[in-house]
Amino acid sequence: MSGRERITADMLLRAYACGVFPMAEGREDPELHWIDPKRRGVLPLDRFHLPHRLARTVRSNRYQVRCDTAFAETVMACAEAAPGRNETWINQDILRLMRQLFDLGYAHSVECWDQDRMVGGLYGVSLGGAFFGESMFSRARDASKVALVHLVLRLKIGGYRLLDTQFVTEHLKQFGAIEISRAEYQRQLAAAIPVPTRFYGVVPDSLVAGFTQSTTQMS
Repeated sequence: MSGRERITADMLLRAYACGVFPMAEGREDPELHWIDPKRRGVLPLDRFHLPHRLARTVRSNRYQVRCDTAFAETVMACAEAAPGRNETWINQDILRLMRQLFDLGYAHSVECWDQDRMVGGLYGVSLGGAFFGESMFSRARDASKVALVHLVLRLKIGGYRLLDTQFVTEHLKQFGAIEISRAEYQRQLAAAIPVPTRFYGVVPDSLVAGFTQSTTQMS
């Protein structure tokens, strides 16, 4: 479904609450299309799989992890062409809407920094106990993966119930992402939306280390 009606932040939040999200055909496409997949990608927070090598990378503090310090820059980095990805679905309208959601407290970024250079990260939309992961990028080895580990930790301690990945990629499968039916997704979404949560920006290193150790032991 598409149209030239100017979408507002409130309309977008209502769409997410109904299980629908927007995408553009490309960065230069002026239109947005509403997507409601028959099979939905989710990453079960209680079955998150953390590879041992990545766990060591997270504990090494190779990257400084920050939240919400460069939100617009994170979205723009996700919209850039990258090796093996000449086109993305993030256009100027999505950037405008995400900035508005961020200003309203409904969108967050998790960023990996190497000194003063942002080398990876991700962003998404938070609504009740559901987090809708939108996109990620990486300019250094494992940077986006480290950001994902930190996102999962923040969602778990913040009381979230659902991490929506929209689709399942090979990249996400290694962490335990699965596909579920539209009906099952709607059930999980309806249960998650009313849940009060908190998105933690700062998490102690000791908690990060404990999370990586316990998660690798369960996998």
